[in-house]
Amino acid sequence: MIEINGSFKEGGGALLRVSTALSTFTGKAFCIKNIRAGRPKPGLMMQHLKAALALGKLSNAQYTGLKIGSTQMTFNPDQLKGGKLDVDIETAGSISLVLQAIMIPAIFAPEGVEIKIRGGTDVRWAPSVDYLRNVTLHILQSMGVRVELELLRRGHYPRGGGLVHATIEPVGRLKPLNLHDLEVDIIKGLSHSSRLPRHVATRQAESAEKTLLSAGYEVEVEIESSDDALGPGSGLVLWSECKGKNTPRVGASSLGKPGKRAEIVGCEAAKELLLCLSREAALDKYMGDQIIPYLAISGSSSVKIAELTNHTLTNIYAAEKFTGRNFIINGSLGEVAVIEVE
Repeated sequence: MIEINGSFKEGGGALLRVSTALSTFTGKAFCIKNIRAGRPKPGLMMQHLKAALALGKLSNAQYTGLKIGSTQMTFNPDQLKGGKLDVDIETAGSISLVLQAIMIPAIFAPEGVEIKIRGGTDVRWAPSVDYLRNVTLHILQSMGVRVELELLRRGHYPRGGGLVHATIEPVGRLKPLNLHDLEVDIIKGLSHSSRLPRHVATRQAESAEKTLLSAGYEVEVEIESSDDALGPGSGLVLWSECKGKNTPRVGASSLGKPGKRAEIVGCEAAKELLLCLSREAALDKYMGDQIIPYLAISGSSSVKIAELTNHTLTNIYAAEKFTGRNFIINGSLGEVAVIEVE
């Protein structure tokens, strides 16, 4: 049984999610201790529990320790299968993080996987559903991954209640990924608000556009305003594109909150994206850690990321444990890095 130290590097929920996902994919049992030891409130939270339970259902797994607050668990998967999953996080926990974990093994199921997930679509410390749709899935598509994602209702902190429907098609094998340089000639984005005046989303977009235009970029930001969410919230996601080419994308985002002006939201997202663009790397720091399990599965890959983070190193630790791949890192923490996998 593979042993995972849950306090490794950033010591957060990513290590649990990636380990459970790769366990489900490889069929290798594992034990993890010190779950989320690096967090103010250690142990399993609802979104981590729901991700592990969904993966257990996808693989008919046997497990121990799967309960709120648990700091250790074992997970022993059986045969991977497809079918339908219905996941209710029951809080504003991130839908994107749960879906990321499920996607890794689900693309190798013998039949398609259809998932409905309820929870948070736009929450702190997690990629938004819009980032997932426009950056993550765009990159994974070049490896052969085919996922259709439909946002049915947004969910913000603290109410949650967002709803996402995903259809994951089976993939025989992943194509290796070799991405180093970034080409950009337009910035696109989506500014949204729920149960707030439409001008909130408009002001977020205008602020981002002003900052990006002054840096010399063409900008197109879509405005979305709705009243179907359970509670109020707003946010902005930006990403790079190259017209007429299926090139890598990098992204950035910012969320609104009570007392935070819409102009600040737009400016924050734009400045984060500009910093990433200045580093001229094919993948941003968020995609830099999300891509690791897929690189481990495909092998023979090389990518340049805008910033090496502890999240990336944590995912490499788990990926090497389950797949036996050897990752080579050329770069330092907090800097641009090239990651190769043999």
